[in-house]
Amino acid sequence: MHDAAAIERIQRKYLTMAPVLDERSRRHWAAAEAQELGWGGVTSVALATGLSRTTIAAGVQELVNRSPDEAIETLLRRPGAGRPQLVDADPGLWLALDALVDPVTRGDPGSPLRWTCKSTRRLAAELSRRGHRVSAGTVATILRESGYSLQANRKTCEGAAHPDRNAQFEYISTQVRRMQKRGQPVVSVDTKKKELIGDFKNSGQEWQPQGEPEKVRVHDFQDPMLGKVIPYGVYDLTNNQGWVSVGIDHDTAFFAAGAIRRWWQDMGNRRFHRGRELLIMADGGGSNSYRSRLWKVALQELADSIGLKLRVCHFPPGTSKWNKIEHRLFSYITKNWRGRPLVSHQTVVNLIASTTTTSGLLVRAALDTRKYETGIKVTDEQLPKLKMTPADFHGEWNYSIAP
Repeated sequence: MHDAAAIERIQRKYLTMAPVLDERSRRHWAAAEAQELGWGGVTSVALATGLSRTTIAAGVQELVNRSPDEAIETLLRRPGAGRPQLVDADPGLWLALDALVDPVTRGDPGSPLRWTCKSTRRLAAELSRRGHRVSAGTVATILRESGYSLQANRKTCEGAAHPDRNAQFEYISTQVRRMQKRGQPVVSVDTKKKELIGDFKNSGQEWQPQGEPEKVRVHDFQDPMLGKVIPYGVYDLTNNQGWVSVGIDHDTAFFAAGAIRRWWQDMGNRRFHRGRELLIMADGGGSNSYRSRLWKVALQELADSIGLKLRVCHFPPGTSKWNKIEHRLFSYITKNWRGRPLVSHQTVVNLIASTTTTSGLLVRAALDTRKYETGIKVTDEQLPKLKMTPADFHGEWNYSIAP
C-alpha cells in the first residue's frame, strides 16, 4: 500500500471524476490508476475511492486482456440491475433482525439473544438458524442504514425524585445569594473517588514519545504498603478556590469536618476575615450524610474550633451530581491527572495542587495522615447538647449549628 499523500491525491481525483463516470468507466479509471501505482495499487485505490478490490481487479483484467483495437462493452449493467438487496429479496429479514436487536420493545421477550452480547456475528448466526442466510457484514450494513449505531450507556436516571426536590434547590439558591450578599463564605463539600496508590493504570492519555507508554501493573490489586487515598474537597463558590485534604485512613464525619477546618485556617479566613457564618452545601449521604449523628457532632466541634455559626444545606437524595464541587473542582482534577499513575501520596497532592482552569481556579492540597476511628456511636443523650437549630423548611436537610 502507498503513503497517505498518494491515497489522498487519488481520492481528490476520484471525487472530481465520479459524477461523470458510469459503472464501467469508473471501474476502468480505477484500474488505470492502480496499474500506474504498481505493487499495492489496487489496495490504495480501493482505500481512496471506496470501490471494492474485486471491482478494481476485474477492471485491471479487462484492460490487460483486451486487444488494442477491441472496445470493451461487457459488464455495463442497466440501471437497477445486479444482485437485489437481501432486505428486498427476503422481506422478513429486517423484522427478524429488529426483534433480535431490541427484543423487549419489539414484542419478543423470549429472544435467544436477550441476555447475550448482540454482536453482528451472533445476530447473523441466529438469523441463519431462522432461515435468513446473511453475513455479519451485511447485518452491520442493514443496521447502519436503518438508523442503528454502536452506543454506550449514558448516566441520566437519578432514581425516584423527592417531591420537594426542586423546592430544596430553590431554598439552597436563596441561602447562597443571601450569604454572598452579606460577604459570608459559601462552600460546597464532598468526597472524591478513592484512588489506589502505586503504578496502577489511570484512565486517560497524555503525550509521550512514540512507542514509550508509561508502564503500569496489569492488575489493580491494592498495594498493602501504599494503600489508597481519600480526597475530600472544599470549594469556595465566591472566589473559585478549592481545598483538598488527602486522607489515608477512613472517610468519616470527623475527617470531613477536619478538611473544612483546614480550608478555613489555610484559605478561608484570609478571604473572609469578617466572616461570622459559614454556609456548607453537602450531599445527602456519605461521611456528611444528613442522617448521620456523628456528622452533626463533628460540625459542633468545628463550630467551636473556628468560632463560626455553621449553616448546612443538604442536596435531596439522588442529586449528588448537582453539587457544584463535582463539576467546578473534581472534574478538573481528574483531567489534570489523566493518564498519570498515582505512584505516591506526594504525587497525588502535587497533581491536585497544580490543577488550574482558564477561569482562574486556584487549588491547594495537603496530606492528612491522621487516623480516624470508625463505628463511633452517638447516643440520644448527646444530641440535645448540640446547639443545633433545624430550619422551618425540611429541618432534616437544613439546619444551623452555633459555637
